[in-house]
Amino acid sequence: MSYVKNQLKVMRENLLKEIEGLSPELMDVQPKGFNNTIHWHLGHVLSAAEKFLLDSPNNSNLPANYGQLFGYGSKPADWTGDIPSVEVLKQQLQEQLGRLLEIPEASLNEKVAQPFREMETVGEFINFVVLHEASHIGQIHAMKLLIQS
Repeated sequence: MSYVKNQLKVMRENLLKEIEGLSPELMDVQPKGFNNTIHWHLGHVLSAAEKFLLDSPNNSNLPANYGQLFGYGSKPADWTGDIPSVEVLKQQLQEQLGRLLEIPEASLNEKVAQPFREMETVGEFINFVVLHEASHIGQIHAMKLLIQS
């Protein structure tokens, strides 16, 4: 496994390990000073990786409402309709990792159809997804400490 794919694997495993043993009730606590919950962070990380690395114009492996529920600027206070449970999100995060690891090595230097923030290649987007996930793991860790204290 290449170092790029290993980063994806390690980061996703770290995310899932961070929430191991947390009760579903704690996943929906929004600590003072935070805009979101751990539940939201899980959906956000899932949706972002899907959007940046796996979405094609006519094919998404996630329900259409995930962008509204978990996209940039969204928050649980605005949630309506069918909200996936933490268990469903955990399962989707594990399943998604398998699809991420199937990204061909040869495509890492390929240019994407829609550059974003000066990122133009699949490899640059993978790096962004890893850094993005690491940032949210830090948020989850801080929230977990506050909730449990």
